[in-house]
Amino acid sequence: MLAKPVKWIFTSPPRLLMTGFAFIIALGMLLLKLPAATVAGETTSWLDALFTATSATCVTGLVTVDTGTHYTTFGQIVILSLIQVGGLGFMTMATLFAFFLKRRISLRERLVLQEALNQSSMEGIVRLVRRVILYAVSIELVGAVLLSARFLFDMSPGRAIYYGIFHSVSFFNNAGFDIMGHYKSLTDYVGDPLVNLVTMLLIILGGLGFIVLSDLIDWRSSRKLTLHSKVVLSMTGFLIVFGAFVIFLFEFTNSATMEPLNFGEKVLAAFLQSVSPRTAGVNSLDLASLRQATQFFIVLLMFIGASPGSTGGGIKTTTFATLIGAVYAMIRGREDVVMFRYRLGQERVYKALTVTLLSLTLIIVATMILTTTEDHHFLQILFEVTSAFSTVGLTMGLTADLTTVGKIIIILMMFIGRVGPLTMGYALGPKPGRVLYRYAEGKIIIG
Repeated sequence: MLAKPVKWIFTSPPRLLMTGFAFIIALGMLLLKLPAATVAGETTSWLDALFTATSATCVTGLVTVDTGTHYTTFGQIVILSLIQVGGLGFMTMATLFAFFLKRRISLRERLVLQEALNQSSMEGIVRLVRRVILYAVSIELVGAVLLSARFLFDMSPGRAIYYGIFHSVSFFNNAGFDIMGHYKSLTDYVGDPLVNLVTMLLIILGGLGFIVLSDLIDWRSSRKLTLHSKVVLSMTGFLIVFGAFVIFLFEFTNSATMEPLNFGEKVLAAFLQSVSPRTAGVNSLDLASLRQATQFFIVLLMFIGASPGSTGGGIKTTTFATLIGAVYAMIRGREDVVMFRYRLGQERVYKALTVTLLSLTLIIVATMILTTTEDHHFLQILFEVTSAFSTVGLTMGLTADLTTVGKIIIILMMFIGRVGPLTMGYALGPKPGRVLYRYAEGKIIIG
């Protein structure tokens, strides 16, 4: 009886990727349900354990119970482990163990790695995995040292080191989990330059993608960047600066957020709130107190998300750049989408449109369902759904009040957002057959 389901799982890399994430989530749920995972006097329901495990594995950061006060050190380490596995990908971690055991990476495993890292070919895939692990460990280690040094002024040395490691891993993997307690995130450090700058740097490096990081490191010898890296870096830089400007403009006179801060603190807060929606889930301002224009703008930033091959979610910066390029080409009456003197293939434009429309459809459907099950404002629900799908983790306070149906919907959105709507479609859909003919061309009126 088990032969058919097992055979179905191994028939394609997308199916193996999807079921692999599901297995990690199930294992995390069982560990978080153990009495040792929660502090004395607290209990975790199966649904809350599933929600937290999904949020950690899908590097989202939405929580129905407070991570800092509800879970013991054991429970927090389980969450941190799920974040690391979910951020780098379970296949990357499995490959790491294969390296230790000196085992050869099979062709099937290389295909799954290609799908997991969003690569167009298997060439150099094992070498890329080695770099992914090296970059991740190095960046997280530096981030942990810097944050621990800052936390030493506020807590005991042991606790400061623990806090530094936890938040460095969480922020680099764009998870948004924190153990500050009472859902505070970094609001106590809104004007702290070191905490803000280190946090933003960790989020940005995690969100750029390992392909871009590898390209940047090789730049010293090659003196050139690939088209992918150029698009990612330019779009990331634009969104961060433009996002910070818009948030600063909207919140400058808001007495509940930025007005009490001095100019330097306002700039730091604006940049952190601009960087964080790129799927990190960290905030130094009370999101519920932001103006509605700012909240909706953050929804747009969350929808775009990070870059391909990174620890982040969303439709990705390259998808957004391709759509902008297609619109520009159409307005100028050109057939080709051109970026940095390179022409994009038509299939890339089709893929960008498909990902965007699928993502929009999922967000719209989930938002419509939650507006009937949750007694909250529409913008609050849209914010929550987009945050879940883009694996961001920012919330306006809805997560803890979700009904059972609401929690299930958000769990599904986090899972689909991490695996990817296209990968889910490939995994669950029938195997595509070869089309042996083309229909005659027809014309319809557009616009």
